[in-house]
Amino acid sequence: QVQLVESGGGLVRPGEVARLSCVAPGITFRTVAWYRQPPGKQRELCAQSQQRGARTRYGAVAKGRFTLARDDDGGRASLRMDNLGPDDTAVYYCQVITDDGQEYWGQGTQVTVAS
Repeated sequence: QVQLVESGGGLVRPGEVARLSCVAPGITFRTVAWYRQPPGKQRELCAQSQQRGARTRYGAVAKGRFTLARDDDGGRASLRMDNLGPDDTAVYYCQVITDDGQEYWGQGTQVTVAS
């Protein structure tokens, strides 16, 4: 089973920036999204890009602080998160969906916001 490869998590201080990356080896994707799952909570949407060139949809948790970028030719995507706070502590997941509806997920990367 192909999985996406995520990187960029770790410990971040409040107010700082975190950048997550996702590589989709050998996958031509249409939709790319980032989700997160805080401790004890359900998975929630951070950002979603339905297709190249389309406007990105951001979840309520983004609050104007997140930026999704996609590099379709390179088979990768990223999520930049500004002004992080303790409530942003979560496992972050990358998801891609191909034209024929196949869905792939990353293994998750932990982001912990603490001083």
